[in-house]
Amino acid sequence: MENVEIAENRVEDVEIADQSVQDILPSPKKPPKRKRAYYKLFGKSYSFADTKVGLAFLAPALVLGIIFVVTPIVISLSYAFTEADIYNLGELKWVGFDNFVKAFADDPLFWTALKNSVVFTVCVVPLQLVLAFGLALILNTNLKGNTFFRWAFFVPVMLSLAVTSMLWMNLLASDGIINNLIVSLGGSPQGFLSDPDQALFVIVFISAWQGAGYQMLIFLSGLKNVPKEIYEAAELDGANKVQTLFHITIPAIKPTFSFVFITMLIGAFRLITQPMIMTSGGPDNATLTLSYYIYNQGVVYEGGVGYSSAMALIYTVFMSAIALTSRKFLEKDNTI
Repeated sequence: MENVEIAENRVEDVEIADQSVQDILPSPKKPPKRKRAYYKLFGKSYSFADTKVGLAFLAPALVLGIIFVVTPIVISLSYAFTEADIYNLGELKWVGFDNFVKAFADDPLFWTALKNSVVFTVCVVPLQLVLAFGLALILNTNLKGNTFFRWAFFVPVMLSLAVTSMLWMNLLASDGIINNLIVSLGGSPQGFLSDPDQALFVIVFISAWQGAGYQMLIFLSGLKNVPKEIYEAAELDGANKVQTLFHITIPAIKPTFSFVFITMLIGAFRLITQPMIMTSGGPDNATLTLSYYIYNQGVVYEGGVGYSSAMALIYTVFMSAIALTSRKFLEKDNTI
């Protein structure tokens, strides 16, 4: 028993000694965390480390954008104030604002092309918008064969504009399928692409038909994100389908409408392929758009790069003003 007591006392003495040593020696401290370096820009804080990683990912696209987008724009702006010739770009003659004066005061074709571009845009944007939204509404239901129709409506988008233009040229020819069908029904053949009063509106229809499938998918994704509970509440309140459409569906996807409208507006003003292939800007310049006229001036008509660059600058400012104005107007109320 005495030995046991002696052993227990020694253990207690060792524990007391260990405790005394721990009290004397300072406890090891964890190394302090390294503070991240931050900088402020426009009232927000950003990490230098995150910025470096972001710039590394952005660098390839930034370099390509500078080479293939920014540099041509800067060169074009400089050409707008010269008599640049595509066949002799080494010798540039400074002419100041003469190219701009020529466009506004001395070139009636400039105004004809601008008018055709505006008419095309005013006609095709509402038509394509309604067509795309209508198709999206149909496909947003439990329609039998929904997947098939979705692909069928999107197929024209996958075809190139050149292929589509050639296809419709054959369909609308004087001896084409459509004119033969009209004659068989007792009507007279139509000069769809050879009639100055019809040609531009035929291109409007073809463009709306081809592009509607792409906007349809955008609208469809917006419709899928509208909560079903809202429709259920409207149904309980006795709202019919028309009231639900105008008071719930359309307000709920206003941001989608804004996006689609702006992209369609810009795309419509850039029309060039269909008139180039189907009508060559005719008949009587009825389908000559400003983009096509700029191309002709710079490449076809003796290489007037200076004048075409000036018109391109005017066109860019014009389109930017319309797009920004439309965006401000549409963004006033983008909430339900």
